[in-house]
Amino acid sequence: MAEYNTIRTGAGVRTAQIDEGLRAHMNKVYGTMSVGMLITALAAWAISGLAVTSDPNVTGIMIREGEYLTALGQAIYVSPLKWVIMFAPLAILFFGIGPIMRKASASAAQLGFFVFAVLIGLSLSSIFLIYTQYSIVQTFLVTAVAFAGLSLYGYTTKKDLSGMGTFLVMGVIGLVIAMIINIFLQSPAMMFAISAIGVLIFAGLTAYDTQRIKSDYIAHAQVGDQEWLNKSATFGALSLYLDFLNMFQFLLFFMGSQE
Repeated sequence: MAEYNTIRTGAGVRTAQIDEGLRAHMNKVYGTMSVGMLITALAAWAISGLAVTSDPNVTGIMIREGEYLTALGQAIYVSPLKWVIMFAPLAILFFGIGPIMRKASASAAQLGFFVFAVLIGLSLSSIFLIYTQYSIVQTFLVTAVAFAGLSLYGYTTKKDLSGMGTFLVMGVIGLVIAMIINIFLQSPAMMFAISAIGVLIFAGLTAYDTQRIKSDYIAHAQVGDQEWLNKSATFGALSLYLDFLNMFQFLLFFMGSQE
């Protein structure tokens, strides 16, 4: 934020132009993120619909009274393929999508983000088999309200949030490790703690990432880094998309009603 204030002080006549560009940039970030969330939701809902049938003769695997897994459902929820589906988005996020998007054109980077959103939808589709649709929608709306407030705070606050970054990233790494361990332990108490801490971490990341996106735009716009500006909205959208998605999943643990 100190950099942001310094730039604005010395920008002179360019301040109004940068402010106008910043508003357009943030609108594009939120718009791209919203499209990504819509793609994820539709993909998860559609795949979950294809994974369930009322015909017991298809696989014979009953998930609840009168509903059975289809061959697709058996493959993605029961077979060893479920581990690939579970960890593939995480592997892509850490080892693939970032470097690929940085080397790609602006349109290719955006397409990569939308493809990633589909893969996330596949990995999330099981929530429609576990939780009621009402509780999923309710949790989504609560997450949306919380996200909007936190993002607005990050955008408008004069407080420098950059010091939170390292701490929050370390927290995310710790969460991932704890979640992997709990896959084998299956401890409800540990899952409760993970979910509670996860909500707090991604709430902080929402505010932090919003301020970072704003500050980065100001810095690059001042020097006219057009190549970065062309792809920056997609990078920003990806960051906020992940913050929203993770906060939603952790809140669903508390608010979701199971079928």
